[in-house]
Amino acid sequence: MNLRTTYLNLKLRTPLVVSASALSEEINNIKRMEDVGASAVVLYSLFEEQLRSERIEMARRLEQGTESFAESLTYFPEAEEFHLGPSEYLKHISRAKNAVRIPIIASLNAPGIPGTWTQYARHIQTAGADAIELNIYSIPTDPQLTAADIEKTYVDIVQAVKAEVSIPVGVKLSPFFTNFANVAHRLDEAGADGLVLFNRFYQPDIDLETLEVKPNILLSTPMAMRLPLRWIAILYGKLAASLAATSGIHRATDALKMLMAGADVTMLCSTLLRHGIRQIEVIEHEMILWMKEHEYESVRQLKGSMSQKNCAAPSEFERAQYMRAISNYTPLVL
Repeated sequence: MNLRTTYLNLKLRTPLVVSASALSEEINNIKRMEDVGASAVVLYSLFEEQLRSERIEMARRLEQGTESFAESLTYFPEAEEFHLGPSEYLKHISRAKNAVRIPIIASLNAPGIPGTWTQYARHIQTAGADAIELNIYSIPTDPQLTAADIEKTYVDIVQAVKAEVSIPVGVKLSPFFTNFANVAHRLDEAGADGLVLFNRFYQPDIDLETLEVKPNILLSTPMAMRLPLRWIAILYGKLAASLAATSGIHRATDALKMLMAGADVTMLCSTLLRHGIRQIEVIEHEMILWMKEHEYESVRQLKGSMSQKNCAAPSEFERAQYMRAISNYTPLVL
């Protein structure tokens, strides 16, 4: 069975890629991922704020006693709250590259503004990363900021990073744009080598006992795959950039659906956190069984077979599916 695919111009053995998570903090875990079939690993994210904090700390040490940066430092979490600092992150890339043969993709997590991390991308390339994933995690709250301004910033970020490196650059996005198809097209034109659909925003909770806002991470469920499934099916064949599906991919059937919609790779995270790294091997085995049963010989053969590439009016098709779902639903009456 031929499961080979191409993502970010990287030739991969299968479409099963491990997305950024705490699992990649340990080199031994990355080795195990390769052993059980991962075709590439996206490393744990380095936050742009960490780069900024490192620069502030360096300046503070150079001007000790002035307390010039004391207020700025109070806004940033303590260093021990993060898994890897900027310098250690570069070493981690090098160690990972020396430990495995599969591609290692570095992850830069940034707010929606160009910053220190655009230049840091060059250091990531020097450290040996095969590609960079830009995780643009921004929730605009300024009522004066227009959609056009936000979209332009995303394009500027991609162009700035592409100007710094020669390795492929993928962009992990949220779906919250007025016209996501247009944004995808503009990022494609700006040089993005891949789009990762979609980022999940983690919603904080309120602790009623301590009256504090608490971070809250809920692992995805298979229901979360519906949104990337829809948009990958819409975008397939219309962009030069690779398409990666992420969020909600827990089983072989989920991965197969994403590939049939047009994804080049499917990214795994929550399912590995729930069931362990060996779940990669289980998913690959079940994918092969399904493909044999349905007489598919390769991923290439099934990729995009259920996309909207040949649909003359995708918007009308989407509305028709909505109307069909509403009209066919039978509520339970007690």
